[in-house]
Amino acid sequence: MADAPAAQWRCDPAQAACTLQLSGDWSRALPALPPPPEVRAIGRKLDVDARGLTAWQPALAATLWQRLAPLHHQGVLLDLAQLPQGLRDILLLALPAVTTPPPAALPPGPQRMPWRQQLLHRIGQRASAGWTGAQATLTYLGEVLLAVGRLLRGRSSMRWSDLAWQIDQTGPRSVPIVALVCGLVGLIVAYMGAVQLQRFGAQSYIADLVTVGVVREIAALMTGVILAGRIGAAFAAQLGSMQANEELDALRTLGLDPIDHLVLPRVLAMLLVAPLLTAIAALMGTLAGGLVSVAIFGVMPLDFLARSQQALTLTHVLIGLFKGTVYALLVALSGCLQGLQAGRSAEAVGAATTAAVVQSIVWIVVAASLLTIMFQRLNW
Repeated sequence: MADAPAAQWRCDPAQAACTLQLSGDWSRALPALPPPPEVRAIGRKLDVDARGLTAWQPALAATLWQRLAPLHHQGVLLDLAQLPQGLRDILLLALPAVTTPPPAALPPGPQRMPWRQQLLHRIGQRASAGWTGAQATLTYLGEVLLAVGRLLRGRSSMRWSDLAWQIDQTGPRSVPIVALVCGLVGLIVAYMGAVQLQRFGAQSYIADLVTVGVVREIAALMTGVILAGRIGAAFAAQLGSMQANEELDALRTLGLDPIDHLVLPRVLAMLLVAPLLTAIAALMGTLAGGLVSVAIFGVMPLDFLARSQQALTLTHVLIGLFKGTVYALLVALSGCLQGLQAGRSAEAVGAATTAAVVQSIVWIVVAASLLTIMFQRLNW
């Protein structure tokens, strides 16, 4: 016959500790556990000794939780190391911090440190988070390069229908907003430049300012910023939603690489449509600048066309198209990166979308600075 279940509290005031001993067979109807002593009698630590336990059922975990949870909330440190593994795991789910000291015994946090230590602590946290983010970004870029290599060798799982669909989403649907914004920016550049040139009677040089400035710099920069808000945010939201819904995990389970299947079509689509969008932006900005010059400042249309043709060279055009392509590539990479790294909640998807836009614009500004310095050094 199995031993009857028994539970006994043993407290040692000298050691400021108490033990709950369980023994016998607890696999049948569970008797009520005796009420625990007062917290003052238990002390700082409570051990649960179940070495004499011969059998048990999961309902024992609920019975123990009813007795131990109030003690734990009052700051008593619980030691469950001598419970059976399964019983201990159930209790750890209900009391996730049972094996940690009470809050009063925790080491002082940053808010209790001197201000110098707080400053160093925060700097260290920021540096560690930045290094971790840089490693994740480099790993992601390496995976994208490997995916491109697989595509060139004909071993990629990318579907060409996905590429065609992404080209439609990123290219033709972006033309209206790109043309509108860049046209207005070209108008502003022409008007502000003409006001200054008019003071010296040099209105004929408006064509040089507008054509070179828009084609070489402004069209590419504005196209990149517009794509960051429209396409980069969409990429982050799409992939972030898939991450939240565990669709990315399902792809990996099926043996499909998310980089090949999701990231590569988006990146290639942006590379293909970026030169065309940049050219449209440059054309609209130049036409708007010419309209201002002719309608407001009295420049003859043929004079404007002649000066534009004389100022604009093939080098300026190629540099503008190259910059626009680089900016679009950065937007695609940033949007996909933030989407893949998003959390599994609606709030995390929104945060990833915001981070994608911010990161894209920062990358564009940094790239614009570096490319401008490089081309000026090369006298291009």
